[in-house]
Amino acid sequence: MMAYQAEVISTQPQVTITNYTVTTGSSDWSSNLCDCCDDCGICLCGTFLPCCLGCNVAQDHGESCCLSFLPGALVALRTSMRDRYLINGSICDDWIVMSCCAPCGLCQMAREQKMRS
Repeated sequence: MMAYQAEVISTQPQVTITNYTVTTGSSDWSSNLCDCCDDCGICLCGTFLPCCLGCNVAQDHGESCCLSFLPGALVALRTSMRDRYLINGSICDDWIVMSCCAPCGLCQMAREQKMRS
């Protein structure tokens, strides 16, 4: 049997709107791309032994040392680092930096890791 409702509903339910603010905690790199003189050891290594520096950056990030020898892998490493540290930027920015000035980009990543460790 169906129950009979004695009350008459005279108003419609109201929509409640709740505003939320989402903060991403994004930041910028701790040093600029051309701030190589901030850490002369990293700068010298990036200038004269970029493969060794790339290997160290990859290992410190939890990746294989051989990563720096794979085509395009440094772009992926830079993107992964931005994602981990919530650094502003895009994959396109990462590609431009690592294609046009890989030693400077590599030094910037090494300085970032050193600052955050």
